Amino acid sequence: MKVRHPQYGVGVVRSLTEHTAEIAFDDAPRTVAPASSDLEPAEATASLTELQVPLANLIRDTAHAVVEALGLEQKDVVVEGLANRWQRGTLVMQSADTSLQPKEVPLETFFHKIVMIRNNLRVLEQKVNSSDKLSDADKFDLQQYITRCYGSLTTFNILFKNKDDQFRTGA
Repeated sequence: MKVRHPQYGVGVVRSLTEHTAEIAFDDAPRTVAPASSDLEPAEATASLTELQVPLANLIRDTAHAVVEALGLEQKDVVVEGLANRWQRGTLVMQSADTSLQPKEVPLETFFHKIVMIRNNLRVLEQKVNSSDKLSDADKFDLQQYITRCYGSLTTFNILFKNKDDQFRTGA
C-alpha cells in the first residue's frame, strides 16, 4: 500500500508488524511507528461498511467488471472481428495416420482462443512494463519474448476482419 508521511513524503509499505512499518520512500527505506507517525493512505481507498450484497454477488460483479475493463472476453460471447469469409467455417486437423479421425473445431472457437491469447499477451505486457520489481534489463528481455510471441501469431492475421486487430511484431 502507498502511504504518505508528513516528513518523508510518499512511500510503499514493504512490511508491517504490530509496532513498526518498513516503508520504501523515494530517498531511502525507513522504519516508522505507524501509530505515532501520522501516516495516511496515499492512494484511493474504499469502504464496504453497510453494503448489503451477498459476498458471492460482489465477487462476481467485480470479476465481470475487471474482465470488461481489461478487454478480456468471456465464454459463449459472440466473437466479433472474424473475417466474413471464415464465419461458420471449420478448422480440420488431419493426422498423418489416416486410421485416426480428423479433429474439427468451429473457426469461431479457434478465433476466440487466438483473440484470448492476444488479450492475455497485452495484459502480460502491461504488467511487465508497470512492474516496479523488475529491472529495466529484465523488462527488456521479457518484452523481447512477448514481441516474438506476437510475431509467431501473425500467421493467424488472415482470420481478422479489421487490420487494426491483427498481430504486429512492433506492438
